[in-house]
Amino acid sequence: MGRSRRTLPEELLLLALDPATGTTAQPQSLDLGLAGAQLVELALAGRIAPDGDRIAVVAPRPTGDPTLDCALELLRRRGAPVRAVHWIGGPRLGLRQTYLSHLERCGMVHAVAGQMCGVLPTTRYQATDNEISREIRARLDSAIRTGVPPDPRTAALAALAHAVGLGKHLYPGNEGRSSRSRLRDLIRHDPMGGLVAHAVMDVQNGAAAQPRRSPAPAGRQAAPGGRAAAEPPRGVPVQPRRGSMARVVAH
Repeated sequence: MGRSRRTLPEELLLLALDPATGTTAQPQSLDLGLAGAQLVELALAGRIAPDGDRIAVVAPRPTGDPTLDCALELLRRRGAPVRAVHWIGGPRLGLRQTYLSHLERCGMVHAVAGQMCGVLPTTRYQATDNEISREIRARLDSAIRTGVPPDPRTAALAALAHAVGLGKHLYPGNEGRSSRSRLRDLIRHDPMGGLVAHAVMDVQNGAAAQPRRSPAPAGRQAAPGGRAAAEPPRGVPVQPRRGSMARVVAH
């Protein structure tokens, strides 16, 4: 068995792991969620704190967790608070595999080698102790069922689970609709978890690709024809003009 105390990225990954297939649900958004879960875990450890929509390092000393400490050092090197949406939307190549390998070393999962179409090598991950996953799930179920405000860790986990789209994985079908709604509502019980969860959803919606608007210079505030240029609603990507090159953003 691994450590008794699990970090939020580990718990989020265990929630997403399908015991039947050995694969993770919502793999693309899960990478964003893991990056966000690192921020929440660092905040719970007192190393960072929210500063508006930005993240500020308040105590740069290591936590003892190599993966978290790597993220903390990268934040420290920025020198100034960084917008959560920009941090989460940055390159996170291999983060999911890093945590899967970590869980394997801790004895929480074991890798099962296989092949796709009899040719391509694949690796599935099976939980070695389903009791751990059941305990994590039970915390969410209890918060959803009782309506009692959960502790900050559980509230943040619920917010992240909703943000990456695990609601349909955890509470499928029409019968799970009310549970999914309550899962979404738990986002309000932890400010840091809420900030990070909204940042994850903003990245998925393309908001991170939009540059921050600054006041237009004099003489450039009106569109051709004398009318003021309309500003698109927040969170809606700007459509390129005909003939211009569309900007492609890789997540």
